[in-house]
Amino acid sequence: MTSRPSPRRLFHLHLVSDATGETLNAVARAACAQYEDVSPVEHIYALVRGPKQLDRAIAEIEREPGLVMFTMVNEKLRDQLLERCGEMDIPCISVLDPVINALGTYLGREISHKPGVQHEMNAEYFDRIAALNFTMAHDDGQTAGDLDDADIILVGVSRTSKTPTCIYLANRGIKAANVPFVPGTPLPPDLETATSPLIVGLVASVDRLSQIRKNRLLSLNEQTETDYVDKDLITSELAEARRFFNKHSWPVIDVTRRSVEETAAAILNLYSRQ
Repeated sequence: MTSRPSPRRLFHLHLVSDATGETLNAVARAACAQYEDVSPVEHIYALVRGPKQLDRAIAEIEREPGLVMFTMVNEKLRDQLLERCGEMDIPCISVLDPVINALGTYLGREISHKPGVQHEMNAEYFDRIAALNFTMAHDDGQTAGDLDDADIILVGVSRTSKTPTCIYLANRGIKAANVPFVPGTPLPPDLETATSPLIVGLVASVDRLSQIRKNRLLSLNEQTETDYVDKDLITSELAEARRFFNKHSWPVIDVTRRSVEETAAAILNLYSRQ
């Protein structure tokens, strides 16, 4: 008689980072992959650089207790996190410590000693492929009336890094679509009727947009000045976009001083809270 495989054990895993969290996520997943019969329920807190962000993370740790891993250089924030986790009797580990050994102690399991298990072509891998296909098919306003199937939709004026941010999110398994906001040009009808996705507006400073657009025109061998780079028109364009975003109560992210990774991390924070 063939025995049934034992059910996988779920546990809460809180990942706190003062950056995008990519390194922390990779280390945590590589460690968890060594335990064959457990699955983490991940809670990710990126760009934790001040007391308010840390307080939100600690509040969720209190609601869903579980192992905490972190990467933070600010000593006050590190000490506060360690102190609060100590009060809750919750393990709190810096990834500079031997993560796999600590995780083994917490779970009470022996590691499987299988190298590269986290890279197996499992369901998560195929979810990322499906997300990437969806994102490429819904780039720059392309839609077949199915925007409600997206996880996240980015709406923004030209040159706010909508496409690279969506591709980055797709590599995290997020079905992301992006729609350009062009004054006077109708938006896809299914954008305003979509109820399932998180919709985020992207903006940037006038100077930044003007410079990026000029560089774009130069790359296309376009030497003449156009309305596309006119600062007064860009100011008007941004004002109209912000009014539209506010009308629909969509969160807005200014990407002026953010890398694509930082923008994606901020979006993922919004998505996690939603």
